[in-house]
Amino acid sequence: MQVNIIAYDFGVHINASAPTRIDLAGGTLDIWPLYLFHEGAQTLNAAISLRASCDLRTRTDRRVVIESEDGGGQRVEVDHWSELRDGHDLRLLGRLLLFFRAEGVEIHTRSDSPVGAGIAGSSALNIAVCGALNAWSGGHRTVDEIFQIAMNVEAQAIDVPTGVQDYRPAYYGGVSAVELGVNGVRRVPINVEPAELQAHIVLAYTNASRNSGINNWDVTKRHIDGDAQVRRSFARIRDIAAAMRTALERRDWTEVGRQIAAEWDNRKQLAPGVTTPEIDAMLDAATKVGAMGGKVCGAGGGGCLFVFGDPASMPAVRQALAAAGARLLEFAIDPRGLVIDTF
Repeated sequence: MQVNIIAYDFGVHINASAPTRIDLAGGTLDIWPLYLFHEGAQTLNAAISLRASCDLRTRTDRRVVIESEDGGGQRVEVDHWSELRDGHDLRLLGRLLLFFRAEGVEIHTRSDSPVGAGIAGSSALNIAVCGALNAWSGGHRTVDEIFQIAMNVEAQAIDVPTGVQDYRPAYYGGVSAVELGVNGVRRVPINVEPAELQAHIVLAYTNASRNSGINNWDVTKRHIDGDAQVRRSFARIRDIAAAMRTALERRDWTEVGRQIAAEWDNRKQLAPGVTTPEIDAMLDAATKVGAMGGKVCGAGGGGCLFVFGDPASMPAVRQALAAAGARLLEFAIDPRGLVIDTF
């Protein structure tokens, strides 16, 4: 986390931002208790420069105001934080302000990510808001406490269990593995040059939003209920993540591409809604012009996808995706995580 204290004036002004992420492999296994059934489970991700931000300012009264630039510029204004539990559309933001018992503040949020993109925009915003509110309330909470708050409040907001991986790239940035086991969750940086990895990737929006909570809960329940196919697919996804991590550390880009393709083949076996005819057409078009592999970000069913290949093939891949109806997204792999500026 980077904290910049610039100046103090009348009142308090805090700006916080956090990056979204591309999930390279191992996603969904980060939902408790799935990873407990697959020893050696890990997820691989890369933070990207499409960031979510929160601007917090104190007021001269005790009212609480929330303004979200995304989704039509929604606004909630109440006399007291206790009124933020339910009854409005900004459930995640309201629940966070409720938890921190915020009063006399207003926050304005925005995200560079398209709505329902599958690149953990809500988790990035969650970390940005938690960072701002933690700074406002004295900054005494540890990073593990922030992760726990963010995960639990998001579960309250979406009404299904949440995973642990998405808060780590938002907080730390960079390229990393999130190791999952009985003794807890550990984030480990992967020694890969961000610009070199970035040169192999094209990111695009499918122009269809998705609801990750529904897909993830469905496969989580099927796994716990003993669905043999789901358990086999997750076992293979765990092994693919391990192989991809080794390939990334060795800069074996051909093997990375092969493992991305294998991850997508297995992920499609988890639930019927993971892919769509439109997504299949986009990935097929990219493969025909030289892409090594590709997959949907997040739980699938819409949102963003990314395609991996030799940098020399990327111009043709970009053209093919655009011709297939995808919206290309410009990004950089972001070494920065949570950034807080206090004015």
